[in-house]
Amino acid sequence: MQNHQNPAETLSHSRDIYVERKGAVATIVLDRPQKHNAVTLEMWLQIPVIMNALSKDDSLRCVILRGAGERAFSSGCDISEFSEVRSNREQGIIYGKAMQDALLSLYECRHPLIAQVHGLCLGAGVELLATCDIRICGESSTFGIPAKNLGLVLSHAELKPLLELVGQDTLKEMLLEGRIFSAGEACFKKLVTRVVPDEAVEKETEASVRRITGGAPLAARWHKKFVRRLAEDEPLSAEEYMEGFECYETQDYATGCAAFFKKEIPEFSGK
Repeated sequence: MQNHQNPAETLSHSRDIYVERKGAVATIVLDRPQKHNAVTLEMWLQIPVIMNALSKDDSLRCVILRGAGERAFSSGCDISEFSEVRSNREQGIIYGKAMQDALLSLYECRHPLIAQVHGLCLGAGVELLATCDIRICGESSTFGIPAKNLGLVLSHAELKPLLELVGQDTLKEMLLEGRIFSAGEACFKKLVTRVVPDEAVEKETEASVRRITGGAPLAARWHKKFVRRLAEDEPLSAEEYMEGFECYETQDYATGCAAFFKKEIPEFSGK
């Protein structure tokens, strides 16, 4: 990982979630290991604040999302607080808006976003996972959305990233059965992109970060933006079409081509 030798800068946002910065890489940590990193309403409200700051930071080249420890990515929403914050329709609307804003802020992150998954990934943890571009997990990780057992329904906005990721048939199976399944099945369903031995999850995430940060950051942002846009039904506007050629005016393009001919490793500036 870039600048791994430098001390990490930890930016606290609440008692249960924080951002650790190492050079051009930021790691968002869900920090409730004693609760399998279950997400509270306060955490949902903090995620857009964190993501808005990170998305505006042009010095960043990659973001990692993970849970504290190695027992869980996230076991989902913290059900123990539902009687106070999610007990009726009015509270459900407020809670749902907080979740939707958080998931949208992750989904729309300008920088490549990697999920580093250890252990359990259930319910809203799967929703968080689905917003990420690359999703790496360990062989013993388990997945599922058992919302039916609570009589709970995922809203349209919550379902959108999952639908894009796994398709209608798989998503309906996950929601209707509420079954917990293995990492291998999660990879088959395209819920995760890579399964590695449990002890190799962090190293594989670091390797992915090195590959991403070794490339031109503007190219990464454009590719992410274009792929998402092409998944929509509406045809491209003339302006959107022409944006596909803006890379030729960048310093990064000149740097990359020059380095190729000199057989050197390019040092991209993001300009």
